[in-house]
Amino acid sequence: MKDDEYLTIKARSTGIFRDRGSKFIAIASPAGSVDEAMNIIEDIRNEYRDARHHCYAYKIGKDEDRWRVNDDGEPSGSAGKPIMGQIRSFDITNIVIVVVRYFGGTLLGVGGLINAYKNAAKEALSCGQIVKRTLKVEYLLEFPYSAMNDVMKLVKEEKLEQYDQQFELDCKLKIRFRKDLEEKVVRTLTSIKGVHFIVPG
Repeated sequence: MKDDEYLTIKARSTGIFRDRGSKFIAIASPAGSVDEAMNIIEDIRNEYRDARHHCYAYKIGKDEDRWRVNDDGEPSGSAGKPIMGQIRSFDITNIVIVVVRYFGGTLLGVGGLINAYKNAAKEALSCGQIVKRTLKVEYLLEFPYSAMNDVMKLVKEEKLEQYDQQFELDCKLKIRFRKDLEEKVVRTLTSIKGVHFIVPG
């Protein structure tokens, strides 16, 4: 797999694990940002508001800097970490998994909880479709009309996605492309007279 490729889940999927009367429902969903992951968690809390616990883990991006686990009242380390363990085991990212628990009246102990949350998360991922995605970057270009031919030549040669075009005396254009092209695209843009570019915030 290339540096700018990653695995994620295609769509929401669900897994169920039962142990001594307790029911664990795991919902796995793709998430492109931390904000999106938190919104999904909140939606699932509302969807299963009668459940005792809503434990979760999410991982965003290829690096390990944007991730979080939450035990939501279960003993420390018994829920969020086992869920994250499955995310790492499947080597996927841009994902959030929420496991909701309906208590069955029998205490499972920390070992039993770890096993339950792990297997519920594993079931959700096993039921889902794992797909390969490409990391993409986006640039906003501003350039004089005189630079149009050179800019469009780059767009065509590298098969860059283009949108939000504004071609007048001063031109604006947004481009999107896979991350492993970034160095080459930036080098070419820098060589074209009058082109200014930024990463839109």
